[in-house]
Amino acid sequence: MGADVTIAMAQINPVVGDIAGNAERIQQAAREAAANGAHLVMFPELALTGYPPEDLLLRPSLEIRVDKALEALAAQSTDIALLVGLPLHADGKLYNGAALLRGGKVEALYRKHRLPNYRVFDEMRYFAAGTEATVFELEGLKVGVTICEDIWSPEPAAKAVAAGAQVILNLNASPYHVGKQRERETVVAERCRENKVPVLYVNQVGGQDELVFDGGSFALSSDGSVKSRAHHVSETLLLITLRDGEPLAGDVQPLGDELATLYDALVVGVRDYINKNGFKGVVLGLSGGIDSALTLAIAVDALGPERVEAVMMPFKYTSSMSLEDAEAEAKTLGVGYKVISIEPMYEAYSAALCDEFAGLPVDKTEENIQSRIRGGLLMAISNKKGSLVLTTGNKSEMAVGYATLYGDMCGGFAVLKDVSKQRVFALSNYRNSLSPVIPQRVIDRPPSAELAPDQKDEDSLPPYEVLDQILEHYIEHDQSAEAIIAMGFEREDVEQVVRLVDINEYKRRQAAIGTRITQRAFGRDRRYPITNRWKAGV
Repeated sequence: MGADVTIAMAQINPVVGDIAGNAERIQQAAREAAANGAHLVMFPELALTGYPPEDLLLRPSLEIRVDKALEALAAQSTDIALLVGLPLHADGKLYNGAALLRGGKVEALYRKHRLPNYRVFDEMRYFAAGTEATVFELEGLKVGVTICEDIWSPEPAAKAVAAGAQVILNLNASPYHVGKQRERETVVAERCRENKVPVLYVNQVGGQDELVFDGGSFALSSDGSVKSRAHHVSETLLLITLRDGEPLAGDVQPLGDELATLYDALVVGVRDYINKNGFKGVVLGLSGGIDSALTLAIAVDALGPERVEAVMMPFKYTSSMSLEDAEAEAKTLGVGYKVISIEPMYEAYSAALCDEFAGLPVDKTEENIQSRIRGGLLMAISNKKGSLVLTTGNKSEMAVGYATLYGDMCGGFAVLKDVSKQRVFALSNYRNSLSPVIPQRVIDRPPSAELAPDQKDEDSLPPYEVLDQILEHYIEHDQSAEAIIAMGFEREDVEQVVRLVDINEYKRRQAAIGTRITQRAFGRDRRYPITNRWKAGV
């Protein structure tokens, strides 16, 4: 086929809406790729706007800003060709597209064929679908283009090959969930074998609101074998040399342990949400329990200890063990640490509400007052110091409503929102395997909110190893109560859990966003009506 062809995959971290800044990132990567001898550098899906731009795509000025940036990028394409993802306006329609920039001009355009409209994706809200293949020549090699979802269906790749493509470049903004990298490589390998061509798959990295993009860009040969793979969370430039149309063996980063990649995704989610939104740092309530302990560790790994403050807010039900363990972790991690007793404030609330509560028994109200005092203190610290409050609740608690509105739900980012309680334990042990930061008895002792004497979570819920399985079947797989019972779970447990999930949608709608790590997170993934009379029995 001729001389070797080198293609650079720019695994970058764009910022949504920062078109000028993203253009500079693209230019910088192009200069680096040219310096390393690449003939072309390819970028992720919608790299110029960041992904997902959501309703920014409806702004009339978007086209003007994109066109201005595209013109400037094209002018820089004299030493190297660029393949850039961007929104394309044409014939009164908007497309999710890619532009080939070469020789100082826009040489070719591609419009995405398959528009995902499920889970976190709603591209049909914004884009029209393309239908034509785009194939161009690069140093004698015929190159086809596809974008993200296109590669998950046989037809777009087949069209490119029918038009003469000998290699396919696939531009992606593919968000993380547990096991996603293996899914990607399995599907792309199928396209390679079907069409007998290699595929180069570039993905973006970084956090965008609740989504984390985990990189892992890769090159597969025509037989579907992995020839190169980038790291799963770092920005990088991956150079691929094609000889006789096939990628040569290069650096193959390991897929990584599931817990390790999950932990890294949570760290990236916190880091980019705080940094991209310009917060000075974070503050959180450190209770001595496992959820806040893990949240603190993730926050420090994301931002550094100097940008993290932990506050212990004890009450008469707070155990000495909790006080000791919270202080020990804060000292180990080197964060700012304060102890503020809520007892004086609780007494003030009780006095103010004495007449209102006269003759009524003590119940959850008194527990929720404790939580709301703590939430109020954290929000005051946030307002005064400019730090974002991190909430510490996990997915299991949010699912069944074991959280207090305007209390422990106060905050701007929920680090563990999509992390089940069982995964909280696993991640805590994983983090301690790197360096021991969470006191072991925090992991070992039974979970408790410590809002009442001798309180344990399992006093009113099934054991977490049972609860989390029921929740996974009901929430992530949409299975009915009867179907779950038929799997061998106790009817009483299933009916209790399903009922709690259904009646607490109103709480979840008011919760802070948090990093998505499963295929069915609360938020964009799962949109249930608050007001409804659906019964989940069958």
